[in-house]
Amino acid sequence: MASMAVCYSLATLSSTKPLLSHKKTTSMANLKSHGRNLQSSLVGEKLAISKTTRPLSSRRLGTSSSEVNCSTSASPLPSALLFDCDGVLVDTEKDGHRVSYNETFKEKELGVTWDVDLYAELLKIGGGKERMTAYFNKTGWPKNAPKSEEERKAFVASLHKRKTELFAALIEKRLLPLRPGVVKLIDQALAEGVKVAVCSTSVEKAVSAIATFLLGPERAEKIKIFAGDVVAQKKPDPAIYVLAANTLGVDPSSCVVIEDSGIGLAAAKAAGMKCIVTKSGYTANQEFPTADAVFDFIGDPPEEQFDLAFCGSLLKQ
Repeated sequence: MASMAVCYSLATLSSTKPLLSHKKTTSMANLKSHGRNLQSSLVGEKLAISKTTRPLSSRRLGTSSSEVNCSTSASPLPSALLFDCDGVLVDTEKDGHRVSYNETFKEKELGVTWDVDLYAELLKIGGGKERMTAYFNKTGWPKNAPKSEEERKAFVASLHKRKTELFAALIEKRLLPLRPGVVKLIDQALAEGVKVAVCSTSVEKAVSAIATFLLGPERAEKIKIFAGDVVAQKKPDPAIYVLAANTLGVDPSSCVVIEDSGIGLAAAKAAGMKCIVTKSGYTANQEFPTADAVFDFIGDPPEEQFDLAFCGSLLKQ
C-alpha cells in the first residue's frame, strides 16, 4: 500500500526581472533585417547591435523580447551547431520530464512528488539518475527501496527507464511543441553544410524521440545525438561537448552551442566553445553573464531573434 505522498520544496523562482536580450558588442555579421530600418554604428572594428524592444503577444512568460539586426560583410559559419535538448529544442522540463517522474513515483508507490519549485532546484543536477539519487540521499530513500548501494543503483535505473518510456509516449503524441525558430536554425545549418548535433544529459531514447517525432525523420537522420551515459561526467562537465567536437572532427573553437541553463553554459564554455543561451521556462529569471549572447528564444520571422549568420559572427569575437 502506498505511503502518504511527500512533497518537498527546496527553492522558488523569485526574480521578476525582465529577460535579458543580447547585450554585447558583436563582430560584423550579415543578418536579415526583415524590412526594418534599424541603424548600426561602428565602434573601432566592431559593430554595436541595434535593438528594438516590443512585447510579443504569444509570449507565455509575459516579458518583452529584443531583436538583433545588423548589416555588414559576411561572417564565417560555425563548423558545428550543437544544441542542448531539454529547454532548447522543446521546453520539456516542467510538463514533460517532471510529470513523467511523478507518474513513475506513483506507479511504484514511493510516496514522492516533485513539485514545480523543487524540480527547478533539482535541475541544477545534471542527469536523471543522478538527480533521483541525490534527492533520495538528501530526503531519505523510500521504504520499498532496497538497502545496498548496488541494489539502489539498479532500483534508480529501473525508475529512470520507466520514466523515459512515459516521457517518450508524451513526445510521440506531440503534446509538447518545438520552441520557436528551432527548425529554421537547423535547416539553415544543414543547408550550409554546418554539422548539427544534440548534446544532452537525457537518455538517448528520449532525445531520439524528440528528433524523430518533432523534427521529423529526414532531419533526424542528419543530426548526431550525444546523450545520457555516453560520457561518465554530466554537465557542467564539458565531456559531452568535447566528445561531440572530437567525433564530428571539428575544432571546439569553431563550434556554437545553444543552451538554456547555467550548467549547460558552463559545460560549453569549459569545452572552449561559443554559447548562446535561449531562456526556457525554468531559467527565464536567471542571468548568464558568461554567455556570448542571451535571448528569449531563437524565433521565426517576423519575430526572429537570431539566425545562423549571427552564430557565425560570434566566432569573430
